[in-house]
Amino acid sequence: MPAVTRALHPALAPYVVSCVGFDFVLPPETVHHGLPSPTLTVVLSFDEPLDCGWLGEEGSEDYWSLVSGLHDTPALIRTHGRQHGLQLALTPLGARALLGLPAGELGRTIVSPEATRELREALPGDLHDRLSFAGWAERFDVVEAHLLARLHHDERPSEMVDPVAEAWRLLVDSGGRLAVDEVAVRVGWSRRHLQARFAAEFGIGPKRLGRVVRFDRAHRLQESGVPLAEAAHRAGYADQSHLHRDWRVLAGQTPRETAEDFPIVLSEVG
Repeated sequence: MPAVTRALHPALAPYVVSCVGFDFVLPPETVHHGLPSPTLTVVLSFDEPLDCGWLGEEGSEDYWSLVSGLHDTPALIRTHGRQHGLQLALTPLGARALLGLPAGELGRTIVSPEATRELREALPGDLHDRLSFAGWAERFDVVEAHLLARLHHDERPSEMVDPVAEAWRLLVDSGGRLAVDEVAVRVGWSRRHLQARFAAEFGIGPKRLGRVVRFDRAHRLQESGVPLAEAAHRAGYADQSHLHRDWRVLAGQTPRETAEDFPIVLSEVG
């Protein structure tokens, strides 16, 4: 049972894309690639801290708990033999509502909850302690109750300015295919103003987000068993070669290497 999941309360649907528990025992030299996606990542690690860094950069740090902003390069997670914890994928709206800050304040970073007051309040140490010693069913109960209590907890506005939210929706709903100029026209802003406001809110520009959304769609199609050539077509790439080149840049590995990364097998916890 390397990974488990459970659907959370419907009220959390706009904020939390997934909540997955994992317990992997792997060769100590294994390095997992955390791939770019349109979601922010929260990980609470049990038993031992996660060793995380970025591909192409020197150094890494150990985290018992971490929050990662939106990024377009892979994070590298070294196992040292075991990874045991719980991972949340949050929407940018979830960052505001549950973490108390916009995704743009995190930028392309991996930080401990100790980094800011907002994150310390969102992910307190006693939450980690309760989860560390619980079974999976209790962990999902505790996380769900904690996240529901966080809704509307922060005094800062949890809603995004409408044109920014609409620009995000247009890019994601189009699968990253809509041109930035067209997005700017549709939200009534200049391209330059859109880029500035978009980057401030999400920590990533609209063009780069579009690229991440296309890649994420192709990756999910591949995971579901769709042949790579068809995945490239359905995700909006000119052909398989273009997808393969983008994959090497964004994932830091080939599609086959990604498929052979962690053996993710999900089961439901009731």
